[in-house]
This record gives sequence, C-alpha cells and structure tokens, in this order.
Amino acid sequence: MRMLELGLVGKPNTGKTTFFNAATLANAPVAGYPFTTIDANVGVTYVQSKCPCREFNVTCNPQNSKCMDGVRYVPVRIIDVAGLVEGAHMGRGLGNRFLDNLRMAAALIHIIDAAGATDAEGKPCPPGSHDPLEDIDFLEVEIAMWLRSLLAKDWPSFARRAKYEKLNLIKEIANRMSGLGIKEPHVAEAFKQAGVDRSDPEKWTDDDLLRFVTELRKVSKPIMIAANKSDIPAAEPNIRRLSQRGYMVVSTCSEAELILRRAAEKGLISYNMGDSEFKILKPESLNEQQRKALEKLASVLKRWGNTGVQQAVNKAIYELLNLIVVYPVDDENKLTDKKGNVLPDAFLVPKGITTREFAYKIHSDLGESFLHAIDVRTKRRVGEDHELKDRDVVRIVATRGR
Repeated sequence: MRMLELGLVGKPNTGKTTFFNAATLANAPVAGYPFTTIDANVGVTYVQSKCPCREFNVTCNPQNSKCMDGVRYVPVRIIDVAGLVEGAHMGRGLGNRFLDNLRMAAALIHIIDAAGATDAEGKPCPPGSHDPLEDIDFLEVEIAMWLRSLLAKDWPSFARRAKYEKLNLIKEIANRMSGLGIKEPHVAEAFKQAGVDRSDPEKWTDDDLLRFVTELRKVSKPIMIAANKSDIPAAEPNIRRLSQRGYMVVSTCSEAELILRRAAEKGLISYNMGDSEFKILKPESLNEQQRKALEKLASVLKRWGNTGVQQAVNKAIYELLNLIVVYPVDDENKLTDKKGNVLPDAFLVPKGITTREFAYKIHSDLGESFLHAIDVRTKRRVGEDHELKDRDVVRIVATRGR
C-alpha cells in the first residue's frame, strides 16, 4: 500500500521548513529570507492512533509503524516545497517546480505566518503589518490556475473527441489527471459542484474550466491552515480571523516544536511530539540560555495546550481526509500475522471502507478471493459489505493466501 503524502505549501519564509523539520526531525536548511528551499524536502512524519495492544493486553510487534506507550504511530510521507509567490503557475519564482512537486499529495497544509511578519513576497516585515488572510486567496488562485493549465492543454481537440465519440467525460478527465492522484469520484464530485455542462465540453469557456478545476482541487487536494508563529502576540487576533474563513485551522509554533524535539533527542527533556508539557531530565546540565528557552517554551504550551504540529498532521489525516486506522491480522485469537508478529500493521484507509475493499487494499489477490472477514473484537463473521470502523482489528478470510 502506497504511503500517504501531505504537502506543505505557502509563501516563502512562513516556517514551512521549520514545520517540516519539527515533524520529521530532519535537518533541512532554514533561513530568514525567501527561497531557502530550492529542491523539495521529503521526509516521514507520523499520525497518532490509540493502539489496540493495551485493550487486548498484548505486547505488539509493529512492522509498518511503531508503538510507544500504547500509541501507534503510522508513517505519512511529507513534502516541503519551495515557497509560492503570485504568478507561480506561470513560472514566477520557483512556481513550476513547486507545483509539480505536489502532484501526488493527498492533502495540503498551508503554512501561514499568522503574526503577519512576512509580506506578500515572503520578506520579513514588522509583526502585524501584513494581513495573513490575503495569503489564503492567492494560494488558492495559483493552484487552480496550475490545474487549469494542465487540463486545458489540447482541450479543444479533447473536447471535440469527447463530444462526438460520446466518451465518458468523467473517466476521460480522470485519466488525463491521473498523474495528480485524481480519480473518477473526484471528477464526478467536481462536476456536481461546478455546474458545468457535461454534454458539450466544446462550449466550455476559460471561466468554466477554472470553476471546474477549483472544485476538483477541493475534493482531490483539500487544504487546511497551520496558523504558524502563534507565540508572537500579533498572531492571536489573526488566528481568530483565519478561523472565520471556513477552513480547518490549527495554531502552530513550529520553532517551539523543533526545539523541544531536539532537546528530547539529546536527553535533556522527556517529550513526545504533540505533548502538552515536558519534563526536564537533567536540570544541572542546562546553561542559563537553555533554561530561559525552556521557560519560554513552557509558556507557549500553557497558552495553546501544544505546539500544534502533531495536531495539524492528525487533523489532516482524520478530519480533512476522513481516514481511519485498521489493523489486519491472520490469526484472530493471537492477533498475529503469518510470521507471528502481534498487531503487525496499521493501515490508513477511507472512512466507510468495506471489508472487501480493504482486502483489495492489502493485496489484489486477497480482494478477488475474498470469502468473509472476522471482527476480532466480537469474533463475528462479517460480509463483504460490512463497513469498518476506526481502530478495527480484522481478519480477512479468502479462498487462497496472499
């Protein structure tokens, strides 16, 4: 099963790469000027789920994920791309490269400088002097224009052929856009929301195309906002304003998260990503500068409850993409795979997925030879149309092995 991918987007110098480093513990270069990121940074972060191991009173042996203190960490690919500026879809800045790097992202986390301390070009300015709400609109426009340019390529000949050969327009557009992870259900929903004429694509205007791809982006690459630099006083009223725009918004302080994780990595504090507090392990080893830094970080956690980085990843997966975690096993009594690993795998799958659909996710042979499934908690046999729930543990029974 292909690892899910999240894209980090936004104008330069908003803290995207700091967010990336905090989420992945990578060492991508960070600086206070635009276009520090030239080539995309790619790494792995984790979404959290309560592991069933404690409920079943077993010691798990994860293979495709990890478990710490009863929390399962499921890996998610994350890509930090070059900052976006107005005109990126026409190649301005690093626009073309930026946009192409997002092709397979399932969702986008828009990192916004909530403190208004960077201007429209990503250059530093006094906190509060730039309105971060302006950054929302231009990014939406740039991505929509990029998608329109891809779909509009050879559109007259494509539209003519689709009309006179009576092609399935949903299927044909999905095929044209498949390199962006766009599927037929995305296209069907975009048609429904955009209200364009499916019977005669030759009559589509540029505005029709733009309206269609705007809806296509919403369903195929939904966007949430990470309101970054929340520790700066000017950010708080802006975060409230951002939350009124209808987006999912998480307050983040990427710099605080990165410092905490680096300190934990060095054994100075006890802290796991997303925690609401930390414990100093070696107070005698801290110098005055380190002590003051940790005091400031403690105040950030007290004010916001957390740094928001892990929470942004969790919300992107569970709320924006509406996914759940399902644990397949081969032995419903021992909770093991064929090699004896206990609760070995945790898969991120769409909410509402059926047991047969899940079998196909694991392996096509398993889906084709599906007989039934067993709900491990209830020991009940369930059919192919049974919808799985978050944290279900299930055994797929088939006529032949994988």
